[in-house]
Amino acid sequence: MANQNLKRIILEVVNNQIRDNNPPITKVTLERLKKSGYTEQQAKEKIAAILIEEIYDVLKNHEVYNEERYAKKLSTLK
Repeated sequence: MANQNLKRIILEVVNNQIRDNNPPITKVTLERLKKSGYTEQQAKEKIAAILIEEIYDVLKNHEVYNEERYAKKLSTLK
C-alpha cells in the first residue's frame, strides 16, 4: 500500500532528524510531547504530520525549505 510506504518514509525522516539532532527542535518536540502524555510513536506521528505540511508547502508554492517555519509549527503542537 502506497500510503503505508509513504508513512514509513516520513517517519524515517523524523527518526533521522531526532538521531542527528537536526533540526534540534524535532527532538525537543518529541520529548515535550512525551512529557505531555503521548507515546513515542504518537509523538513521532504528530511531528511527521507537520513535516508533511512543510513538504506540501514547499512543493505547492515552489519555495525552499524554511526551518524557521517548520520549527514554529512544531512548537505549537499539543
